[in-house]
Amino acid sequence: MTHSDLTILVIDENAIRSSIIEEGLRQAGHGNVTVIHDAQGVGRIIENLRPDVIVIDLENPNRDMLESMFQLSRSVKRPIAMFVDRSDQSMIEAAVEAGVSAYIVDGLRQERVKPILDMAISRFNAFSKMARELEEARSELENRKIIDRAKGILMKSKGLSEEEAYRLLRKTAMNQNRKIGEIAQSLVMAAGLLEK
Repeated sequence: MTHSDLTILVIDENAIRSSIIEEGLRQAGHGNVTVIHDAQGVGRIIENLRPDVIVIDLENPNRDMLESMFQLSRSVKRPIAMFVDRSDQSMIEAAVEAGVSAYIVDGLRQERVKPILDMAISRFNAFSKMARELEEARSELENRKIIDRAKGILMKSKGLSEEEAYRLLRKTAMNQNRKIGEIAQSLVMAAGLLEK
């Protein structure tokens, strides 16, 4: 997907400021921009629109407003660029924690919109990749633990060596056209039921 194909949602209560953002995006070649001026019911709009990027512009946000926007960031799993007029350190930290990809204090100028948007997308992609790799490593480790437990069960119940137990698991997996981790999981669960 090229950047010009992006569906962009702009959330901004101030019409003048939102037109600055919209103009900046259109000049940068983004034609698919939706602007909403009321953050109420934004969840539904996001579901229907399925934007690739969300730009939030808060003129003078109170803590509740920011908190609800951070809540949104946590749930939508999309690159989010947030412009605020002023902010304190704790809010900046909260924004990072909520997964806001670019948090810009006092930086709303038309020519800055595109570079900030690009930065938000690339940061989000880098972060998503890291999170995915972490998840894969976690499930790999979990898988290995399950396979070890299954080998232990086979060694005990069938008097096999560790290597024989592993071979049996692998052969069963191949015969059933399933992953070895799935076979191990079934075996561990079955053994757990038998012990009860």
